[in-house]
Amino acid sequence: MLADKRALGVAVAAIGAFIELYATQALLPLLVREFAATPAEVSRTVSASTFAVAIIAPFTGAFADAIGRKRVIVTAMFLLVVPTALAGLAPTLDALVFWRFVQGLLLPPIFAVTVAYIGEEFPAEATAMTGLYVAASGVGGFLSRFLSGILAEHYGWRASFFGLALVTLACAITIAVFLPKERRFLKSASIVAGFRFMAAHLRNPRLLATFAVGFGVLFAFVGLFTYINFVLAAPPFLLSTQALGTIFVVYLVGIVLPPFSAPLVERIGRRGLVAAASGVWIVGLCITLIPNLAMILLGLALCVSCGFLCQSCATSYVAVTARQARSSAVGLYVAFYYVGGGAGAVVVGYGWSAGGWPGCVAIVSLVVALVAVFAWFFWRDPA
Repeated sequence: MLADKRALGVAVAAIGAFIELYATQALLPLLVREFAATPAEVSRTVSASTFAVAIIAPFTGAFADAIGRKRVIVTAMFLLVVPTALAGLAPTLDALVFWRFVQGLLLPPIFAVTVAYIGEEFPAEATAMTGLYVAASGVGGFLSRFLSGILAEHYGWRASFFGLALVTLACAITIAVFLPKERRFLKSASIVAGFRFMAAHLRNPRLLATFAVGFGVLFAFVGLFTYINFVLAAPPFLLSTQALGTIFVVYLVGIVLPPFSAPLVERIGRRGLVAAASGVWIVGLCITLIPNLAMILLGLALCVSCGFLCQSCATSYVAVTARQARSSAVGLYVAFYYVGGGAGAVVVGYGWSAGGWPGCVAIVSLVVALVAVFAWFFWRDPA
C-alpha cells in the first residue's frame, strides 16, 4: 500500500508539473492573432518557461539535498497556482511571457526533486518507476495542450490558464495527502556541500554525456511540437485551436512504452535502446513531411514514443550513476534538458524561417542523431 501511495504521488507530481510547461503550444496560432505578433515572438511563451527551468534547476538540486524532498515538491506545487492564474490576466504578450517565466522557476522543485525521490525510495525499481514518471509526464503534456486548446476554443485563451490553475491546485492537494515523506533521504551537510557535489558531477564524463542526451531530447521535442502547429493551422489542413490541442493525443500513444522500458533495457542495454529509438525517431520525422494529416499523426506518434524512451533511459541513468547528491545531479540534468528545450524553440525557428517545415525536420533530425552518438560512446551499461 505504501508503495502504491508513493507511485501515485510520483505520477501526480509529474502530471502537475508538465501540465503547465507546454500549455501555450496549442495556442500559438491564436496568440499570433490575439497580439498581432509573429510565430517567433509568440514562441517566447514556450522558451521563457524552459529557460527559467534551466536557470533554477541546479540550485534546486543543491537546496533539496540539504532540506529534503516532499516539503520542496509540495510547496512548489502550491506556489505554481499563482503565476498560472496571473498568466490568464496578462494584458500584453510581454506580460504573458513574464508569468510563463515565473512558472518555469517553480517547476524544477517539482520534477527534479521527484526524480531524486525515485532514485532513493525505489533503488531496486529505478528504471520501472522512472518509466511511470515519464509516462505520467506525458499525460501531463497531453492534458496541457488538450485542455488549453478546448478551453481557448470555447472561452478564450485566458480561460486556459484559469482552468490549468485549478488542475494544479488539485495536484498539489493530492501530493500533500498521498506522497509519503521520504525515508531514505541522506541530508547534505549544507547547501554549500551540495554545490561541491554539483561540481563533481560536472567532472563525470558519463553524466556530462547524459546531460547532452537530455539537451537533445527536449530540443527535438520542443522544436517539433512548437512548429508543427503552424503547419497544421495553415492550408491545406486549417485546423482550429481545439483541433490543434486534440492532435496531442499522440502523447497517449507515446507514453505506453516507457513503463515497459525495463525489460528492453535488460535485453539490449540503455545505450542500445537509445540508439535504436533515435533511428526510429528520425524515420518518424521524415514521415511528417508527407502532406497528409494521418501520416503526420503517425510520424508524431513515432517521435513521441521514441522521445519518451530516450528520456526514460537518460533520467534513470542519472539516478543510478550519481552515487551521492542525486538532487544535484538531477538538477544539472534538468538544466541541460531545458536549455535544450529553449534552444529548440529558437533554433528550429530559424529552420522554419529559412526552409519551412523541411528546414525544421532537418535540424531536429541532426540533433536526434547526436543523442544516439552521445549515449552510444559515453554510457556504460552495468553488467
